[in-house]
Amino acid sequence: MDSFTFQEDVKTYCVTASSFPEGIQAAHEKLQALLPQNDRRNYYGVSWKTQDGSIIYKAAASIMDTDGTELSNLETFTIKNGPYNSFFIANYAENLDGIKRAFDLLLEQHEVDPNGYCLEWYIDRDVKCMVPLGKEYQSFTGLNKE
Repeated sequence: MDSFTFQEDVKTYCVTASSFPEGIQAAHEKLQALLPQNDRRNYYGVSWKTQDGSIIYKAAASIMDTDGTELSNLETFTIKNGPYNSFFIANYAENLDGIKRAFDLLLEQHEVDPNGYCLEWYIDRDVKCMVPLGKEYQSFTGLNKE
């Protein structure tokens, strides 16, 4: 397990999966089909558990300055700046169960923000799984902005 800090908020476009985990791939495919091709665009997955125990999953992609106004009708999500615990998985497609195991491990940590989310950052064939830290732990990094 490692630490990672987003220095700035990351604004994203997103598409909500119709179900979890079955609808994840379709949500990512739909999002990529809607967005203009850009090699600098980052892709994410954001998820959280609802009060009834179901999981909401959103395929997300960074908003680029070059994106046109025709995308303004897409749903957005902001990845908050600050510290995250993270776990890196190489060649995630060959180890899809590794993503679940990584989040199981990350969510067991006492410093996790109880109101946070699970974040996947897709980097080529790899993925960085992350969870934000609670406010009481952010002050250790000097990023407590309240």
